[in-house]
Amino acid sequence: MAWMLLASLFFASMGVCIKFASVHFNSFEIVAYRGMVGVIFLYGFTRARGISLRTTVPMMHLWRSLVGTISLTAWFYAIAVLPLATAMTLNYMSSVWIATFLLGGALLTQGRDAPLRQQGPLFMAVLAGFAGVAMMLRPSLNPDQVLGALVGLLSGIFAAFAYLQVTALSRAGEPESRTVFYFSIGAVLAGLLGMVFVGATPWTWPAALWLLPIGLLALGGQLCMTRAYSRGATLVVANLQYSGIVFAGIYSLVIFGDRLPLMGWLGMALIVVSGITATVLRARAIPNSPAEEH
Repeated sequence: MAWMLLASLFFASMGVCIKFASVHFNSFEIVAYRGMVGVIFLYGFTRARGISLRTTVPMMHLWRSLVGTISLTAWFYAIAVLPLATAMTLNYMSSVWIATFLLGGALLTQGRDAPLRQQGPLFMAVLAGFAGVAMMLRPSLNPDQVLGALVGLLSGIFAAFAYLQVTALSRAGEPESRTVFYFSIGAVLAGLLGMVFVGATPWTWPAALWLLPIGLLALGGQLCMTRAYSRGATLVVANLQYSGIVFAGIYSLVIFGDRLPLMGWLGMALIVVSGITATVLRARAIPNSPAEEH
């Protein structure tokens, strides 16, 4: 539990650094630099542990990197334009989206009537999640933040795709360090490609100092999360990830002075409840699932 709480604190703190860095750098730049830190660290880590980076499933890693970098870029953009707690919550909707995919799969494979009876709790969790989004966004956003909210929702959708692919890679026998290494390479390439079109910002001090802790906090969070999953009860650990929203809410109030209406906070709470419910139901459908990434 302590490792998962620490991981959530790291991810929320990463969000703070992204918000400060986004004043000086665009989302593609932040994604690229975050990936560079990951590549350097994980290359040394895998070499020290004797873990080979050769893979027999390169196309699976390619798809994971594609959907993962889309999610990451969208999330970083949402953090830049939305209150931190709102952006974090939209990204953590990934569990609700996974539940939506599972429900859709049940509808396709079991017929029209049976799934709604058998998957009732899952269906209610999905409805509660989307109700929470409506409650959170309708009273909380300025007109110029609507695009950021849509991009934030997109980050959650692609985070769900990425998580399902990470699960498939885990079942294929790929170690997590190798999966994250190739994802980091994908982040670097995607960030550099984006910079070709939107441009790159010259480094200035101390603005550039925000870039290093983004990568380090992301790595620290991932390592702590992996340790939590390896040592604790999977279901408890998976649900404790939502403490990241609590940390982000505290940061929003204390550091950035964000003032969300009561309806917005209630919407966040409903999303957390629906996400926890969806996680419990997902654990039954996909046992021994790996850690989620942020």
